[in-house]
Amino acid sequence: MNGSNREEAVVSNKTKPEIDFPGGDAPTELQIRDIEVGTGDEAKPGQVVEVHYAGVTFETGEEFDASWNRGSTFKFPLGAGRVIKGWDQGVVGMKVGGRRELIIPARLAYGNQSPSPLIPAGSTLIFVVDLISV
Repeated sequence: MNGSNREEAVVSNKTKPEIDFPGGDAPTELQIRDIEVGTGDEAKPGQVVEVHYAGVTFETGEEFDASWNRGSTFKFPLGAGRVIKGWDQGVVGMKVGGRRELIIPARLAYGNQSPSPLIPAGSTLIFVVDLISV
């Protein structure tokens, strides 16, 4: 087994994160906090990245989505505009094996749109993202 596969196995064994609800006023800029810094390859724009994630709304702390609940990871091309802007900006620089919290203001998420009943228009979102592979 080479180094990156071993790292991938370690990340895959992580459990679904508990998301700390910060309270107070929602931030107006993207906030990035590394919960755990990975030791693998760094995520760069143009790469396809594989993540596990959980998301809650800042206003209520209610979970609206989690790849963990489906038991499968999510892959997307980083920086290609296929996900919300907060993800395209917030996942850059993560290293495989890392866990990062992203607090994403509405303008970098869904703006004044409501993509589902669980995400009201204008919502600030909190995600905890685990980088599985690049």
